[in-house]
Amino acid sequence: MAAVRPADFEVVEDGKNVFASPVSTLESSSSSPEPASLPTKDLSTNSNGPKPAEAMPDDDREDFFAEATEEVSLDSPVRDPVLSPEPTPGITPVTPTSLVSPRMELRSVTAPVIFDRCREQIEEEANGDLFDIEINVSDPEKIGDGMNAYMAYRVTTKTSLSMFHKNEFSVKRRFSDFLGLHGKLAMKYMHIGYIVPPTPEKSIVGMTKVKVGKEDSSSAEFVEKRRAALERYLQRTVKHPTLLQDPDLRLFLESSELPRAVNTQALSGAGILRMVNKAADAVNKMTIKMNESDAWFEEKQEQFENLDQQLRKLHASVEALVCHKKELSANTAAFAKSAAMLGNSEDHTALSRALSQLAEVEEKIDQLHQEQVFADFYVFSELLGDYIRLIAAVKGVFDHRMKSWQKWQDAQVTLQKKREAEAKLQLANRPDKLQQAKDDIKEWETKVQQGEKDFEQISKTIREEVKRFERERLKDFKTVIIKYLESLVQTQQQSGNITLQL
Repeated sequence: MAAVRPADFEVVEDGKNVFASPVSTLESSSSSPEPASLPTKDLSTNSNGPKPAEAMPDDDREDFFAEATEEVSLDSPVRDPVLSPEPTPGITPVTPTSLVSPRMELRSVTAPVIFDRCREQIEEEANGDLFDIEINVSDPEKIGDGMNAYMAYRVTTKTSLSMFHKNEFSVKRRFSDFLGLHGKLAMKYMHIGYIVPPTPEKSIVGMTKVKVGKEDSSSAEFVEKRRAALERYLQRTVKHPTLLQDPDLRLFLESSELPRAVNTQALSGAGILRMVNKAADAVNKMTIKMNESDAWFEEKQEQFENLDQQLRKLHASVEALVCHKKELSANTAAFAKSAAMLGNSEDHTALSRALSQLAEVEEKIDQLHQEQVFADFYVFSELLGDYIRLIAAVKGVFDHRMKSWQKWQDAQVTLQKKREAEAKLQLANRPDKLQQAKDDIKEWETKVQQGEKDFEQISKTIREEVKRFERERLKDFKTVIIKYLESLVQTQQQSGNITLQL
């Protein structure tokens, strides 16, 4: 270690900024290169990704994020408004932790809109129809007290479609109403091959906290999470060309007085019956062995199984990332508070001012951490959770196809038995029962023909639904990944700008 000379230390006069020299050094360093734009990478060549011929439609074989290169660039003049130091409107910070008194202007907790309702995204490519309809779920309100309380949400619809009586209208709906709507749509359409978007999952613990009136950050976060999930559920439902025409959906959106949905509680008798039915269906799937003759269905079932597993793994990783960033935010807030308290107790004016500046910077860094946690959760994690439930719905229509095939096969077996019974009656010379046997054969021949027709129809419908699902999935993931990259770039830029203030 080199010897320390007395001249190495200087007495700093009161009132002098101890960080003045580092700031000037950083500001005078103009030779550092500007950050380069993110390079465009062709995802189709990735050995771990989907093959172009397997997962990409013909119109999406080009670079998936080709037009997004400039959107995440730090030096692109087109993206200057997005990468400005001001908070982005798409990412709203949550209420800061109680460890730090907020020094920045805060906004209300509102999840960003994941799916932009532009014309390109609401266009139904299957038949060229354009569905001009926009739905928002807002204003969560607690109604009632105690365990009988519930949350009501305002559902606002804006549309120019002639099937609705007005261009803009709003109604109040509770969570059970959404569950009732999904139950009706699933009962009508899933058994004939249509993919019905699922509702958000129930949370007995989260709703119990809201009912008992426990006002804390977790309760507010739960209400906002559910509100955003219900909005995405309705947006996906009205984008389906068949579901949009359903009278129950139009009644849900327009009617001021809606019959209360029944049998939607998790702990009710109907809820227990649903659990028993699901267990019975699982047993049936293990016992029914379908001789699949269509290679397309066999390939798609394997593809969705793999996609489900990978999405679950990624979702778990993002959830862990959110937890770690929340912990980082809390520790940053605690550090800022400690630095501020130390600065207040410091007698040396220059050092006290330096500690106060450090505390302010750390408070702003904590705010950025909270914004990024919000983006990680509402922009990325929620999309993964939605598609995990959507893939379960896709698997559901595949199961209904298998049930349709099994019904057809059972009809064929019964028809064969009826023919054998007729032959025995002819050998036994029983003309009194022969006519009845012929009538039974004719009846079951009709059932076999209907069973074959139903199986072919559900197979055709599922093919069309899967193609539509893949188009929507590519659009959603492309939109969300670009938004997420923009939020990461903006957070890094703002963090650098705040650090330069020291």
